[in-house]
Amino acid sequence: MSGKFFLDTNVFVYVFDTTAPAKARKAARLVRDAVDTGTGIVSYQVVQEFFNVAFRRFAHPMSVAEAEQYLITVFRPLLAIHSSPALYVEALRIAGKHRLAWYDAIIIASALEGHCDTLFSEDFQHGRKIEGLQIENPFR
Repeated sequence: MSGKFFLDTNVFVYVFDTTAPAKARKAARLVRDAVDTGTGIVSYQVVQEFFNVAFRRFAHPMSVAEAEQYLITVFRPLLAIHSSPALYVEALRIAGKHRLAWYDAIIIASALEGHCDTLFSEDFQHGRKIEGLQIENPFR
């Protein structure tokens, strides 16, 4: 067991969700733990999805300066998985085998490529194991 964990986009979005304070606190703890311990990772997909939401869907959209600061302080230390043909081939295999949507399969493939034990996300079935990766919904 590597002790490493992968954070899905929704964890980062909840950090800024003022309508769900309990989820925001849990998300902030997970992100802080990921950065402080160096055991949390994300992929480029997570960064891209987060900024898409932060610029377009937040009640108070994130400014470019705020986004740059968040990128440097939070995402840069966590960013471990880059897009590649090998990642896409693995995601295709996972999507077919486990009947997952494309973007979900890339998240799973990224967590596996990063040698993570756990994927924190509310977008998958809590408690499910895929290819040895434990999925946990931190907000249940």
